Amino acid sequence: MMKKIAVLSALTLALVGCDNKEVGDVSLGFFTLKDIKISNLDDEKIPGVTCHIASVEANLSLSDPSDSSISCRQTGDITPEMIASIDKSKSGEVVFKQSKSIFFKTMKVRRIYDAENQALLYLSYTTKETEGSFKHSLSTVPLWGTKAYVDQPESVK
Repeated sequence: MMKKIAVLSALTLALVGCDNKEVGDVSLGFFTLKDIKISNLDDEKIPGVTCHIASVEANLSLSDPSDSSISCRQTGDITPEMIASIDKSKSGEVVFKQSKSIFFKTMKVRRIYDAENQALLYLSYTTKETEGSFKHSLSTVPLWGTKAYVDQPESVK
């Protein structure tokens, strides 16, 4: 039995290591099968933004915990053309999606544009309630200092 678990663990770790977006892997201890995985996410429509997402993954489990955090920063140019190409509705648009369970739980990252404050909001959340709460995390990227920043946004005029 222990040999099967060791083989399954090795295979799982080998598959996890294939993700080229993973930039960090922190074990939560010798006697647990849970790790914190840190991945980077480049926004396809706003390539001047990079987000880092930390989430707990439970090896050999049918469902990963819902806890995650996100941090996004400007890492390149952000232009008015990029801002013009995004969904500006109140709900924004999904820029990343990852299954966290075979039971329909998904982690999503949604970009929302705050025109009044000229900022991009990145919301990380899971689609399944856990312990009475939907887990989520928020990060903001201000447009101040970028080519996309305007002195008076249209919503203020």
